[in-house]
Amino acid sequence: MTGGHGDPGLLDHMVEASLGWLEGARGCFRLPPDVTTDADPNLTLKPLGELAELSQLIGALHPREEVRRTARGLFAFAWNETQDGELFAELIRGEPFATYPVELYGVFARAGLRHAEADALVRTTTRLRGWRVAREDHTRTLGVLNAERRIGLRPHADFGSVLALTGLGRLPEPWALDRKAAYGITHDVFHLTDWGRDRQRLSPELAGYLRLWLPSWLENWLEEQLWDLVGELLAVTACLPRAPYDPVAWQRLAGAQAADGSVPERGAAPGSGDPDEMFTACYHSTLVTAFAATLARIAADEAEAGPCGGDPVLVGGRTPGESESAP
Repeated sequence: MTGGHGDPGLLDHMVEASLGWLEGARGCFRLPPDVTTDADPNLTLKPLGELAELSQLIGALHPREEVRRTARGLFAFAWNETQDGELFAELIRGEPFATYPVELYGVFARAGLRHAEADALVRTTTRLRGWRVAREDHTRTLGVLNAERRIGLRPHADFGSVLALTGLGRLPEPWALDRKAAYGITHDVFHLTDWGRDRQRLSPELAGYLRLWLPSWLENWLEEQLWDLVGELLAVTACLPRAPYDPVAWQRLAGAQAADGSVPERGAAPGSGDPDEMFTACYHSTLVTAFAATLARIAADEAEAGPCGGDPVLVGGRTPGESESAP
C-alpha cells in the first residue's frame, strides 16, 4: 500500500457505476407482502437494510452532489418500502425478542426518520430479559449496540467490553484468518466507527494491527477474486488514520466491475441472464464497492488537503452542514 492521494476519477466512476446498477435493480429490493410472516429476512429485509445503510452514508458524505442525489433517492426508496416505519412496529410486535428489527430501524433513526409506535415498542422490548440474553456472536452484538445508540436507547451492554471479545478485539494471528473471520473483522470495524463516520474510535493499537496486515489479506482475496471481501477490506483501509491507498487493489476491483456497474461477489458475473440470479450474485458486492470507493474518495480529499485542511468527515460523526433529517 501507499500513502498516496488515491485516484478520485477512478473512485468516482466506480461509485457512479455501482449506484447506476443499484438504481436499475430497485425492483429486486422491494419487500414481498409476506415479509412479516413467512419470508426469509436474509432474502428480503437484509438486502433492503444494507441498501439503506450504505446509500444513506453515500448520500450524506460523498463529495459530489450528483452522486449524493442518486444515493439519497435510493435511501428514500428504502424508507418507503418500510411504509414510513410501520413495518418496524409490525416486526417488533411479531417478534419482541428479535434484534434485527432494532438494527434495521436504527439505520433510519440515525437519519431522523422515526415512527412513533415503533419507538414506543422498541423502548419496551429492549428492556425485556429475553431480549437482553447474551449472544454468542459478539460482532452482531456490536451492531445491536450501535443501533441502540442511533435510536437513543440505553445500551444493554458495554461496547468496549464486547469489542474485546470480537475477532478484531482479540487481535487474532493474521496468518490464520479464514473468510468468515475476515468478514467478522471488517464488521467489527464498521460497527466501531459507525461505518466510517467516526474513525477516531479506532484505537492506535487496532489501527496499527490493521495497517500492518491488511495488505497481506487483500493480496490473498484478490488472488481468490472474492470481490465482496476485497471491497470490505478496502473500506476498512479507508477507515484508518492517514488512510493508505492501494492502487493495484483498486485497479483489480475496478476491472471486476462490469460495464453495467455491477460487481460480482466472486469471479465473474453469472452468464445466465436470469435477473434474480444476477441480483443475488452482485447486489452486496456492488453496494460494498460504492461504499468503499466513497470512503476512499473522502480519504483522498483529506490527504490532498493536508494536515491543516481539517477533517471533513468527523464533526460529531457528520460532515459540516450535514443534517440527520430525512433526505
